[in-house]
Amino acid sequence: MLTTDEKYMKQALTQARKAMAIGEVPIGCVIVHDGTVIGRGYNRRNTDHSTLSHAEITAIRKASRRLGDWRLEGCTLYCTLEPCPMCAGAIEQARIDRVVIGAASDKSGCAGSLLNIVANEKLMHQSEITRDVLADECRCLLQQFFRDLRIRNRMLRKDAAAEIAEGTSEG
Repeated sequence: MLTTDEKYMKQALTQARKAMAIGEVPIGCVIVHDGTVIGRGYNRRNTDHSTLSHAEITAIRKASRRLGDWRLEGCTLYCTLEPCPMCAGAIEQARIDRVVIGAASDKSGCAGSLLNIVANEKLMHQSEITRDVLADECRCLLQQFFRDLRIRNRMLRKDAAAEIAEGTSEG
């Protein structure tokens, strides 16, 4: 039987898989208010040609529209990867009560791994943080994506090298 946090993290993972299906880094997010998902998002940075198209930003925008308020008090945000500085700032500004994280991010995580914007007592609002919910599943999805990307890039480099070699031998 899944816990409530696992249930909603599974939904965030579904969003992450949507990102992966379009060639984006698989990061997903859902926002829950009173037991109802009010915002969903997945990474679309390359697709939208926008650094702002992170899963959390999209989910926050949708949740705010749904509630008719920029304040998302009483909400819980579930994200498959620890929020980056931009997303952590948006979470703090939206006054989200709780953040549930799948995998930690040592490179850009701002809910305690690298920095702590999400629960920083010097800022106006602090969110409660729950970590490592379905962490292995979240991490494995990211690892699979980057492994496949490296293989694809290696193949492209080999093809390009072969084309160059063919071109120079014809000359």
